[in-house]
Amino acid sequence: MSKVFDFKTNGKTTVTIENGFIKISRRGLMNRINNGGGDKNIRINSLSGVQVKKPGLTTGYIQFIFSGSKDSTGVMDAVKDENTVIFNKPEYDQALELRDYVEELMNQPSTTQTAATTISIADELLKLKQLLDAGVLSQEEFDTQKAKLLSN
Repeated sequence: MSKVFDFKTNGKTTVTIENGFIKISRRGLMNRINNGGGDKNIRINSLSGVQVKKPGLTTGYIQFIFSGSKDSTGVMDAVKDENTVIFNKPEYDQALELRDYVEELMNQPSTTQTAATTISIADELLKLKQLLDAGVLSQEEFDTQKAKLLSN
């Protein structure tokens, strides 16, 4: 499923969330001057946070933070940061919706984590079975450990 957030009032930027990525598409002269224009893709599972600065006397911004990125310390930094989207007061609610949506996606377990956990449990069960067959564990101890593994 694709979700699109269009920020038109300051910088003409579209943020599309699809297939585990955030795609920031910039248009217009100011974006070309400040960020070089073009598109930026960020993998959602690489994010460590999303920061929103409410517009006041100046513009607001939403910044996508990940390992190796630099937090914006103000609007002047944010304007030149390729991981940040600038917006004006009328788009603040949309920025909050974008932040909430991305944070929701960040909190979902990834399929690779789920697959790794399943493999790990299967490996542990095999080890327990080998210990049972070797007489190291009693049937009762095996059943107890198996139940613990399967309840996680």
